[in-house]
Amino acid sequence: MADGRELDILVIGGGVVGTGSALDAATRGLTTGLLEARDFASGTSSRSSKLIHGGLRYLEMLDFRLVHEALQERGLLLQRLAPHLVKPVPFLYPLQHRWWERFYAGSGVALYDAMALSSGLGAGLPIHKHLTRRGAMRLAPSLKKSALVGALQYYDAQVDDARHTMELARTAASYGAHVANRVKVTGFLRQGERVTGVQAKDLESGREFEVRAKQVVNATGVWTDDTQAMVGERGQYHVRASKGIHLVVPKDRIQSSSGMILRTEKSVLFIIPWGRHWLIGTTDTDWSLDKAHPAATSKDIDYLLDHVNAVLVTPLTREDVEGVYAGLRPLLAGESESTSKLSREHVVAHAAPGLVVVAGGKYTTYRVMAKDAVDAAANALDGRVPKSVTKNTPLVGADGYHAMWNQRHLIARRSGLHVARIEHLLNRYGALIDEVLALVEKDPSLGEQLPGTQDYLKAEVVYGATNEGARHLDDVLARRTRISIEAWDRGVEAADAAARLMAPVLGWDEATIEREVSFYQQRVRSERDSQEQPDDESADKVRLGAPDIVSPV
Repeated sequence: MADGRELDILVIGGGVVGTGSALDAATRGLTTGLLEARDFASGTSSRSSKLIHGGLRYLEMLDFRLVHEALQERGLLLQRLAPHLVKPVPFLYPLQHRWWERFYAGSGVALYDAMALSSGLGAGLPIHKHLTRRGAMRLAPSLKKSALVGALQYYDAQVDDARHTMELARTAASYGAHVANRVKVTGFLRQGERVTGVQAKDLESGREFEVRAKQVVNATGVWTDDTQAMVGERGQYHVRASKGIHLVVPKDRIQSSSGMILRTEKSVLFIIPWGRHWLIGTTDTDWSLDKAHPAATSKDIDYLLDHVNAVLVTPLTREDVEGVYAGLRPLLAGESESTSKLSREHVVAHAAPGLVVVAGGKYTTYRVMAKDAVDAAANALDGRVPKSVTKNTPLVGADGYHAMWNQRHLIARRSGLHVARIEHLLNRYGALIDEVLALVEKDPSLGEQLPGTQDYLKAEVVYGATNEGARHLDDVLARRTRISIEAWDRGVEAADAAARLMAPVLGWDEATIEREVSFYQQRVRSERDSQEQPDDESADKVRLGAPDIVSPV
């Protein structure tokens, strides 16, 4: 990107919308670049509820278009684009009022299923069921009898958001996009009013350079206003950050074979199955402090525990919480003071000649946002640009996944790994499992479990550094794997072993290994300490006590 040749499209921001935009542009035959200041998905796109869903509660707001669009995208991801990463998940919706609520909520869920089927992409997910109280208690024995008079069960889907975003970047690269993380945009190039590219700095080497492009796409999420300020354009809208936190607790703390969705006074609360764990979330509060490291407070954690304990026979305590993470939603500011009522719609605008801005939206509809952004950029390019083909472009690992899933017992015998390990790898890498297993074949010790973890192999750490763009220990423990939220110690025990596995790939000496481990330990300490603070300001100050790591310049 630094060689002076002009790109057709340059995308700023390596979250799900940015990587999706790079993939969309590259698969239209446009020369494409993507710059991310930190790591792929290091912002909002690794800290979501990890749901791919239509947004059942948006039906109540009568936002039928948004729900229909999201359900169509859910079907595409499940069936065509990323079946190895996106999986069906059942949810119980407890009913607390007789007769009228069953009719009201049941009508909504029936419409939800009907809209999914009408899109032609609803196949593969069971339709909803009405349950008696006894039927619901059989599925979820941990529920208090007094918490429901009956229930509905319906299906949505979930995804490992960080892996999905990283695979979007890899897929874009496989179609020729130039993709770089740890490269920060420091300014815009202008010719008169027109934006003609960006000034950038490689944070690993300190090198500064220019990237020229016919069109620049600003897909920086909650940083949209900051990025716009660099070019002197705020645009016609304002992006407001809403903080949402999630708790991770062990699977055995809640006895249920189904996820749950509970109503709160402000919004809804999800209890989501996540491997050996449950994810509980989320909050929805205004945030105006550091955007890179939003901090969960003691008050946030108590809010979630209080609401979930209202329906559980055996209450959860602070000691049950394995992990906590906080993320920021980029909401389009409106007249409402409540962030829970701000729009989940997205907008695309030409903020200045040569500069397209895409903002708002929700994770599930990232592909539509990316398509709209590239459409806007393409309209300003000379010549006819082909239409988007991402609706029919599977991510890397998707093609052949189902066949390899059927062969998982054979793969287990050939590799010498337990079939449960093979299933775990298939649901993370899909058909790319052969690349991971090739590492194990070359060095059988990489087939061993990574110390301090239950689910991850040493080979996955090496693969993160060789094939998935991981540059630092935090990239692997927080995003290529989810050890930082799934382990009781937040990955501290795994840190040294993981760093030593990455070292030969990335050329680290002993001092660099120690530095990487030290920075990760500081991150964990600051996050834990921030979660003991009473308010956002205190938590933010404590969390920022741990600096970000980049290579010494």
